[in-house]
Amino acid sequence: MIKSLKYICFYLCFMSLWASQASFCPFESYALQLFPQKSNQHFQPRIGEVIDRFNNVEVYYNGDVGNVFGRNVTYDGYNLGLNYQCVEYIKRYYYYVYDHKMPNSYGHAKEFFNPKLPDRKYNPKRDLYQFTNGSEYRPLPGDIIVFDSTHKNPFGHAGIVTYSKGDRCEIIQQNVGQKSREMLGVMERQGKFFVLDKDVLGWLRKG
Repeated sequence: MIKSLKYICFYLCFMSLWASQASFCPFESYALQLFPQKSNQHFQPRIGEVIDRFNNVEVYYNGDVGNVFGRNVTYDGYNLGLNYQCVEYIKRYYYYVYDHKMPNSYGHAKEFFNPKLPDRKYNPKRDLYQFTNGSEYRPLPGDIIVFDSTHKNPFGHAGIVTYSKGDRCEIIQQNVGQKSREMLGVMERQGKFFVLDKDVLGWLRKG
């Protein structure tokens, strides 16, 4: 019995010393395969790597918000926009999900919303119906949420609504680092719906 205990102690000490010196421990590696653990280490995606998707339309990581990697043009010549920017994602989403081509396929994100149009009116440059933030109709999944320019971002921003119910709506977006999803508050007041973000101009919808 004593010999057995000595042997076990010696074996455990040896394995502990060996594992501390070796570059990896095969027993630990095998245990991790059986019982994978969540790592606290933060892994930075590569530029151009898929970080999210909605309705099978991928969101790509862009690194710095100002990065540009050429222009994405479809096989039939339609301009989707500058690679990995927010506008490229929303136009690529509408092209593949709705087979939609905007008559004017250029412009910064904020320019997709025409502030001169009344609520629920047709936007001919985008071939979409437009809803002002404060519309009678709440944003729905598939709508394009358009954000105005800010001091730090003169071009504005845009994303696609993925969920909208009660006092919340979620958008999916590109070129916001790894923050591909964002939850926004929604408030109904006197029969009108407001997205609770001062930069939201409104939303666009396929008719």
